[in-house]
Amino acid sequence: MQRRKNRIKIVGEVKYHKNFYSGYLDNKRDIIIWFPPSYKENSRKRYPVLYMHDGQNIMDPKTSFAGVDWRVDETVTSLIKEKTIKEIIVVGIYNTKDRMEEYSNSIKGNKYIQFIIDELKPFIDANYRTLSSRENTAVMGSSMGGLISFYLVWNFPDVFSKAGCLSSSFYFDDEHAIKMVKNYSGPKKNIKIYLDHGEDGIIGNQRMFCALTKKGFMIGKDIDYYYAPGAVHNEEAWAERLERPLRFLFGK
Repeated sequence: MQRRKNRIKIVGEVKYHKNFYSGYLDNKRDIIIWFPPSYKENSRKRYPVLYMHDGQNIMDPKTSFAGVDWRVDETVTSLIKEKTIKEIIVVGIYNTKDRMEEYSNSIKGNKYIQFIIDELKPFIDANYRTLSSRENTAVMGSSMGGLISFYLVWNFPDVFSKAGCLSSSFYFDDEHAIKMVKNYSGPKKNIKIYLDHGEDGIIGNQRMFCALTKKGFMIGKDIDYYYAPGAVHNEEAWAERLERPLRFLFGK
């Protein structure tokens, strides 16, 4: 897919909720919402929702780290036009100075999860035409954002049915997430998980993939795993391989 360089305008319609307050975290952050092409045209249609961490990095180069974004707006628009994926709403959750804590298995991390489930998602579902069921709710992130995405889908499968975990920091906290999967003895979870990495985090992501397959997850069905040779740990690399998790999670 060819993409424009140095663009200055987001592709498609977006709406911002500035300084969105969380009672759990007692802080504020911006939320950006991207709407699919038919949202304004069809007032009766409802849409699946993809929640994404590091929201300032996903579609606006003016706010993204080092001026490079994930190009979510361009990629989702293109895949929708190709009729490759369902039309979706994307909710970008900006990070804060407490990113590391909020995206980990910490006290603040658990409060961040509560913020998404009990404060942000109800607000989105009440104000926009969403399909609010677990089957139509996904989460995605990279690095620590991939780690918290995994925690969300693994621990709250009644809310999220799928997660995209790109270059996830599964090494963090002495591989707590991997150990959690290895020690799990309940029935197989009804969720879909996408894992990938470049030259970053090879061992941790491979260990997570192996742990999940040992719990019954089947490649191509409820788990996808991709290694991007030579890829580094940044927004440009994640943008280049974004199509794959979108197809896996929302493919028609």
